[in-house]
Order: sequence, then structure tokens, then C-alpha cells
Amino acid sequence: MQARLITLDGQTSIPLKNDITVVGRKRGVCDVFLDRGNVSKLHCLIIKTDGLLLVRDLGSTNGTLVNGQRVSRGALLPGDELSFASLDFQVQFGPDSGGAVEVSSDERTEVMPVVPDPGIVEDVIEALPEDASASDHRDDFPLREV
Repeated sequence: MQARLITLDGQTSIPLKNDITVVGRKRGVCDVFLDRGNVSKLHCLIIKTDGLLLVRDLGSTNGTLVNGQRVSRGALLPGDELSFASLDFQVQFGPDSGGAVEVSSDERTEVMPVVPDPGIVEDVIEALPEDASASDHRDDFPLREV
């Protein structure tokens, strides 16, 4: 699988040749060397495995973002925006990632909220039967005979 990071202006293309790519500003250690003070020495890893592209932040100070959301780890899809501190790239990969890829917003990695929307917990509690809170008997949840 070929994978690359392309700056949003399209001027720079960084091929991801290794199965594990180290991104950061520590020269001689990082496969992708980003000489910026706001990029950590060892910023993140990008892993290619079984046709997937994964990212893992290495405790960087300014964070690794996927589509604008700070992540500690996650899967990447073609067209996702990957940011290290203030450097933004588009992720491209597949059998041949040489050309530009047009990706609609519904084909990008979905951002899941960590905290439920306000009021959702109350709605779930209100939907429970009135006697549900008093129930802790196994008979209330019978198991099917096998």
C-alpha cells in the first residue's frame, strides 16, 4: 500500500514508505522530520497495517489532530486532514495514491463526541420503566435455554 501526506496547498508530498513512520523534529530519529518548534521531538507514529493507516500520538505537547479533533490514537481514511501542531496535511493512501483524491465529507473519519449531548442521560433515565431502578433480580433478565 502506498501512502503519503500532502500539504493542504499541494506544494509538498511526503511519502510514507515504512510500515512504522516516526514523525517529529528529532533529526536522525524521525522518518518525517518537521523542523518546527511547536512539533515535539517525537510527535507521533503513523502505522501501515493490513490496508489501514493508524496514527498514535506520543504524548506531544501541541497534539495530533484528525479532522480538527485532538486524538491520542485513531484510524485514518483517505482525505482525512492530519495536523501536527500547526502543520496540516491531507492523508492519501491506497493501491496508488499518486494523484489527488477528491473525498466528500461523508467519506472522512467520523468524529465521535466523548461526552454525551446535554440532556441525553436524563432522556434515557426518563424512558426507563418506573420499577426498573428497584430491579436487581436475575429473573428480570431471563437467559435463553441452549
